[in-house]
Amino acid sequence: MGSSWTNASKLFAILITRFPSASVSYSPSSFLAILPRHAIISRFITTNGHYDSQLSSDSEENNTRPFNLLNELQWKGGAVKISSAQDKYHAVIHHICGVVRNDVYMERTLQKMGFKVTSELVWRVLRDCSNFGKESYRFFNWAKQQPSYDPTTIEYEELIRILGITKQWDTMWKVAEEMKRHGYLLSGKTFATIIESYGKSRLVNRAVDVFNRMKNFNCPQTTQVYNALLRALCEARNFQGSYTLIRRMVRKGCKLDTDSYSILVNAWCGEGKLAEAQDFLEEMSKTGQQPPAGSRDVLINGLLTAGNLDMAKELVRKMTKEGFLPSLQTFNSFLEALCTAGEIDICVNLMAKASKLGLYPDSNTYRIMIRGTSRCGKMDEAFRLLHNSMEDGHKPFPSLYAPLLKALCKRGQFGEAYSLFNDMKDKGHCPNRPVYTMLIRLSCRGGRFLEAATFLVEMTELNLVPRVQNFDMVIGGLKNVGKYSLAEKIERLQLSAYGM
Repeated sequence: MGSSWTNASKLFAILITRFPSASVSYSPSSFLAILPRHAIISRFITTNGHYDSQLSSDSEENNTRPFNLLNELQWKGGAVKISSAQDKYHAVIHHICGVVRNDVYMERTLQKMGFKVTSELVWRVLRDCSNFGKESYRFFNWAKQQPSYDPTTIEYEELIRILGITKQWDTMWKVAEEMKRHGYLLSGKTFATIIESYGKSRLVNRAVDVFNRMKNFNCPQTTQVYNALLRALCEARNFQGSYTLIRRMVRKGCKLDTDSYSILVNAWCGEGKLAEAQDFLEEMSKTGQQPPAGSRDVLINGLLTAGNLDMAKELVRKMTKEGFLPSLQTFNSFLEALCTAGEIDICVNLMAKASKLGLYPDSNTYRIMIRGTSRCGKMDEAFRLLHNSMEDGHKPFPSLYAPLLKALCKRGQFGEAYSLFNDMKDKGHCPNRPVYTMLIRLSCRGGRFLEAATFLVEMTELNLVPRVQNFDMVIGGLKNVGKYSLAEKIERLQLSAYGM
């Protein structure tokens, strides 16, 4: 296996180094889909993590060529002028991330690459290595030593976030103190992230300590920070402390937002304490602190989050009897929960009642309902909803058609599925890559290899690069049914699509 992925890595590197002009029509992201992850980084790293320049037959100059491309990029207003340069830039970022994650001798390897370190590059690498706390810290320390790089608040805060997520708290506070020494200010968002990281580990005392230490960093205790501590207390099932914190927010004049209510209500509903949640909302209402989304909306969302669909249904039933309805966003969430539970008839009746009460569906409502009815085999209802959405002035999009196409193919009604697909294109609703991919996969499963090949050709004409698995399914199927000539043409199409 070692020789295969080494050769694949050489192919990827050669395509970048040999064709640097803007006119070349290939995308490194396309190759990332067909190469194993370790093949991308194998150009500099052996299986035991050591740097080895002998993996390629190219000279040392050519080995560093892909990374020197970074210095050749021409930027204007923060954007790359040509798409091929952008592709190369992201390929370089991906390669560096592989080194950061896997190379034992990271610093030495990075130094040999010879690329220019910039603030954006450091931030992108840190973001893509967010699950590797120690490695990200090593990379950041190496970057600080480079003469072309001067760290900014953005990179510091991203590193602090990563160290908090990966539970490297001692290192995290070192970085925070370093920021303070250099005169950088930590934002409330960063403190909220730190508090949440402690909360997820059930270290509530540390979360409270961070909350109290904010004044040492001249950072105000914003609503976002309060919500982070509130979430930490709720995850520890400390409802009394959560309620006390809410009252402190009101006393300090800190405005509660929808999250403030939702966090506590969701936690109470998750424990089956609906009465406490209702009492809390009523008390807040008396003090003039009405939730932006409405008390009943918050309660319904809390019950849905807790998976208590029966109580949510009862609450909605009471609302409709009184002539009220939740907001459209909450209504859509409720419909989605009902569709997931397979209660399609209730959804259809509820939509009819909602229309009479003046709540009109949006495109998201139709998307949820069409997907739910299609899954349950109620095709007539699904088509009716599709036509209603058009009559209401909503422009259909691919994800509205996709459930219908999928359901028809699974029922073996390929003729009707293809007819619907052609009708979709005739009306100017251009299909996207996921729809094509789904049709190719389902057509191959149904033995419709010629139609699947047609979809592959259409995708390439629309500059939608098909997945390698799609090519493999179609080529293998065509050979199995004796269509060797057509299979050969599809193989050539694959090579052309990937720029080989």
